Amino acid sequence: MTTAEEFVRSACRLCPVPGVAEIRLHVADEVISLWQRTEDEFGAGRQPPFWAFAWPGGQALARYLLDHPGLIAGRSVLDVGSGSGLAAIAAARAGAATVTASEVDAVAVAAIRLNARANGVPEPAIVGDVLDGDADGAEVVLAGDVCYSRPVAERVLGFLERMTARGTSVLVGDIGRAFLPRERFVVLEAREFPVMAELEDSSVKRAMVWAPDPKAPCWMHE
Repeated sequence: MTTAEEFVRSACRLCPVPGVAEIRLHVADEVISLWQRTEDEFGAGRQPPFWAFAWPGGQALARYLLDHPGLIAGRSVLDVGSGSGLAAIAAARAGAATVTASEVDAVAVAAIRLNARANGVPEPAIVGDVLDGDADGAEVVLAGDVCYSRPVAERVLGFLERMTARGTSVLVGDIGRAFLPRERFVVLEAREFPVMAELEDSSVKRAMVWAPDPKAPCWMHE
């Protein structure tokens, strides 16, 4: 049987990330056939292959971390819903002391490890679903493109709220999707990034790096 790493290598090509050319990822050129191929190989009912693409929120986070390494240098970082590992790899390159990637898809885990090796950084520690936990003491939490559905967004935002209340630094990469409560955040940076039109509704998306607004009541309670 094909291993997850063999599958990623055969299904994707290794290339620089648009807007973050310092990092290379194993990415796919299309969505539907890859999804079908994943189900054929590993079984039906799998989630879409989010790991095979550089999503705009992840690109924005990675660019921001590489441009502002002082935010995470020497600190412990948790990347929630890591996908391809783009933000986690950027954190490692920016000098994070430790990097942990939270990911539940076994094929995504293989992609994260392959991508870390391809970029010459240590493979991040891999954990599963952390959203009901406490981030195991991480000093910085990253969350890129996690507000794509209401159930996921609600769980992630609840987790980020708890982390913020504990004094953890939180950075979110997102284009401002419907399930991101913008009134609870401030924009730190906004840039345009090339994306696959098959994934989004255009070939270029404006993505932002967001941080919790300290003036928003939801971030202020203990």
